[in-house]
Amino acid sequence: MQLEIRPDPAEVGRARRWARSRLAGSGIAADEPLAETLILLVSELVTNAVVHTGHPAVLRLSLPGVAAESATVRLEVADSSERAPLPRCVDGDATGGRGLALVDGLADRWGWSREGAGKRIWCELDRCSATRASGSVCGGLAAPYEGLAFEAV
Repeated sequence: MQLEIRPDPAEVGRARRWARSRLAGSGIAADEPLAETLILLVSELVTNAVVHTGHPAVLRLSLPGVAAESATVRLEVADSSERAPLPRCVDGDATGGRGLALVDGLADRWGWSREGAGKRIWCELDRCSATRASGSVCGGLAAPYEGLAFEAV
């Protein structure tokens, strides 16, 4: 599944809504912690593409089937900018610059590669049979987003 993204900050909300709509048929409930983490990762990667490249992008989402309790969810954002994604060091007062740190902390794996004249940034979340919200460890993380507020836009 993929969604074309224009270089417009309003596209971030559209990308979140699109990703949420794709979860229904995958067996991942909208209130499941995996879904919340996935939507946050969509926000961060699409925001990076829109804000830092100024180029159109493509959001791709690979979701497991309904019966796949231990499959991997993969999210990719490809754009036509050659600029490599660089994590930034920001001070406590900064209002931005933490996107890749969030991706690194929430995803089980992430990376990027050159693709033609641009690049592809990807991340993966492992879907465990035990839910992340129960405090079980899934891919080395135990409910890493606990206490964070999510805005439905």
